[in-house]
Amino acid sequence: MKDLSSINYVSSLDVLKTQEAIKFIKDNFEELLAKKLNLTRVSAPLFVKKNSGLNDDLNGVEEAIGFSLPFADSRIEIVHSLAKWKRMALNKYAFDVGSGLYTDMNAIRKDELLDPFHSIYVDQWDWEKVISQEDRTLSYLKKTVRSIYGCLKKIAAEVDKRYGICSDLPDKITFISTKQLESLYPNLSRKQREEEICKKYKAVFLYGIGGALKDGKAHDGRAADYDDWKLNGDILVYFDVYDTSFEISSMGIRVNKESLLKQLKEKGELSKSENFYCQGIINGSFPQSIGGGIGQSRLCMFLLKKAHIGEVQVSLWDQNNIELCDRLNIKLL
Repeated sequence: MKDLSSINYVSSLDVLKTQEAIKFIKDNFEELLAKKLNLTRVSAPLFVKKNSGLNDDLNGVEEAIGFSLPFADSRIEIVHSLAKWKRMALNKYAFDVGSGLYTDMNAIRKDELLDPFHSIYVDQWDWEKVISQEDRTLSYLKKTVRSIYGCLKKIAAEVDKRYGICSDLPDKITFISTKQLESLYPNLSRKQREEEICKKYKAVFLYGIGGALKDGKAHDGRAADYDDWKLNGDILVYFDVYDTSFEISSMGIRVNKESLLKQLKEKGELSKSENFYCQGIINGSFPQSIGGGIGQSRLCMFLLKKAHIGEVQVSLWDQNNIELCDRLNIKLL
């Protein structure tokens, strides 16, 4: 991928017009997604108890920001995402099979390495939907991905019509597994494999993330306790501003009792099976579900062809990022 200083970039919209476009994209995509997947908007927490097991452990090494409260029996943590909380909420709000929820998720990931694509502030639509045991299939996962991609195509067309910015997305999204991708590009790094497949097909769902490939390592890190590693994946698109792949969403069918215990054992984390969240899966009180996160700022960055995520969200940046953007006349919000 090219770095920020090497691309020939001029923003299509000024700061005020960008703010208008951000609202247009968020309002309209949210409505499309809710209607297509039969989702109801709900309120969601900014923080959870550490001992609940409801926080997203991401790759297992990131540290959550936390604090103590005099009335709480556990340390309180700012969420990394709502991947686990949503499944509990499906049960709490008694959603039926085929229906679900979505919410605005705001998180702080203090260990994120800052670059044009990554910020310590994360905003996404977190969604979760109740499914039946029979729906725990690759075909159902693909059907859901196609629905989300259809929403992406529609909002891209509206952005082109309203602001004259064309995303040039293909009519259909291509599906490929991490094992197939490894066979195609065995000598490339994980990131290079994603870049090559996105350059070829422009929109890809890369599935089967978390389990070991031929070299004994996963394509990418995934927590053991929410996605079923055989039935999950990322929606990737080709981003011509940088001539690279760009992740819009991570999603998947969630673990059942069997896959949960298998994956926890594989990662040496069986002790987690005793927490509130895992017990809800093991004893069957939490429903079978599919869900994911769709980056709000990432979607805006892609559709508006911005060179830096700081052009579509307000965060804090190191001096190097600030000086580079200033030199290139990139307006950080």
